[in-house]
Amino acid sequence: MIVLGLETSCDETGVAVYDTARGLRAHALYSQVGLHAEYGGVVPELASRDHVRKLLPLLRQTLAEAGLAPGDLGGVAYTAGPGLIGALLVGAATGRALAWALDLPSLGVHHMEGHLLSPLLEPGAAPPPFVCLLVSGGHTQLVAVEGVGRYRLLGESLDDAAGEAFDKTAKMLGLPYPGGPQLAALALEGRAAAEAGGRRESRFRFARPMTDRPGLDFSFSGLKTQALLAWQASDRSEATRTDLAFGFEDAVTETLAAKCERALEQTGMEALVVAGGVGANRQLRVRLAALAAKRGVALSFPRLEFCTDNGAMIAFAGALRLAAGQRDLEFRVRPRWDMAELGPVAALPAPLAG
Repeated sequence: MIVLGLETSCDETGVAVYDTARGLRAHALYSQVGLHAEYGGVVPELASRDHVRKLLPLLRQTLAEAGLAPGDLGGVAYTAGPGLIGALLVGAATGRALAWALDLPSLGVHHMEGHLLSPLLEPGAAPPPFVCLLVSGGHTQLVAVEGVGRYRLLGESLDDAAGEAFDKTAKMLGLPYPGGPQLAALALEGRAAAEAGGRRESRFRFARPMTDRPGLDFSFSGLKTQALLAWQASDRSEATRTDLAFGFEDAVTETLAAKCERALEQTGMEALVVAGGVGANRQLRVRLAALAAKRGVALSFPRLEFCTDNGAMIAFAGALRLAAGQRDLEFRVRPRWDMAELGPVAALPAPLAG
């Protein structure tokens, strides 16, 4: 089955075509970072209007790159939630209208399920069961994945998600939007400067939140406050800024790695999958690679371009469910949507069954 996927949940417009027999055929992504930068964050109305402008040109471009006509499609998938309601409606309306015009089945996909399954797009990725770390600007969760649609929440952030803590700390340090990648780049400079001075750690030793107690939940708001107080009490020099970014990144990534190790111990699973925007963080990848080597477990990341929101993950997740016979029964978007409400898919297609 050849499925068109549309992603418009927030500030990226993504389109992709996934073929259950041949894999990913083509994908395109447009980021609205430049549009929202002057406001220091996403403006929902502007995001919705930009999706309207960009979605159809990207759709035509993606089909052309795949060498396909609309009539070659077997189904349409679109992000139905969670996300910004106006942005979601753009993709949902376009997807449903196209499916109706072509007499195709359509399906609204859960945005976080798309992220969770996106590492399976990579050759050699471990199929379920696995532990998944979903880590982005809006979510930090550990999920036991027994199969597609068979998810058990192990732990989640009780306040700020890791990506949100990165963004807010970056803003506190005076870094431009989007803050998370900027802070990570600054932390890399701080790490290099520390190593050049014979230090392996930052001068700022922040807490590793909730690692000193049982459980798999996260909390990053206190860490963010600790970083703020340290910055306010400092000389606020550029050297201090880079060293503080280094220390903050270390605290977040070490906390995430510690909870991943605990999740692997508790579940007995032998594979770890990482998805979401923070999955692009270099230091997190280094820490988790060391953890996987120590425990002898498989480790899978999506490629960097699929860590952020993208159409490929929606086309892929939608293809799995459409191929299993699932269809939309109503037009609906859901700004809030618990992933536990999703039904299971009996089996992965043969190319992905491992």
